[in-house]
Amino acid sequence: MTTPSDDFRAVLVSGRLERVGSFCFHFDGERWEWSDAVARMHGYEPGEVVPTTALLLEHKHPDDRDSVADLLRRVLQDGEPFSSKHRIIDTAGKVHHVVVVGQRIMTDGRATGTSGFYIDVTDSVRRDIDRTITENLSAFIESRAVIEQAKGALMVVYGISADRAFDVLTWKSQESNVKLRVVAQKLVAALPTALDVPANLRGAFDHLLLDSGA
Repeated sequence: MTTPSDDFRAVLVSGRLERVGSFCFHFDGERWEWSDAVARMHGYEPGEVVPTTALLLEHKHPDDRDSVADLLRRVLQDGEPFSSKHRIIDTAGKVHHVVVVGQRIMTDGRATGTSGFYIDVTDSVRRDIDRTITENLSAFIESRAVIEQAKGALMVVYGISADRAFDVLTWKSQESNVKLRVVAQKLVAALPTALDVPANLRGAFDHLLLDSGA
């Protein structure tokens, strides 16, 4: 008797297996064999089509097709082991990022083919892209926040507009060959100790702040 957890594990294992498949390429007649998992990576049910060099190249992403074709020519010439990371497009138009690794098949001391495996790394690539986007967005938001703080300080101290405050920060960044974000961070970090605000000025500002909502 199976339990829900057993079913879940079976689906999980099945999903993992579907992301890895094997292939065999015989140089004589350029005959291909692929596992059910590799067939499904290309969008076919097992046994639906007979894999050929032309069919495989047809499924390669246009930007990767020439490099993979060149790799196949070199494999045919010298039979050396190989590895390739490229994209394939299945019958539904979905792009898969795959890693393909092959080793020589030796017969009577000579290379007669290559065999190996496909790994579908699409999910990993997507996670890396999502993580990079998130990290870059967070860094952008943080940078904008500290730049706005530095602009605000310049506007108050020098009585200038937001645009002129940004011009000052830009000038300092270029003059010191330091990134604008770093200039702003240093300025904001140094403000509390660098400025000795007179008590009467602080009191006047307190009144301004408290009366601003009246």
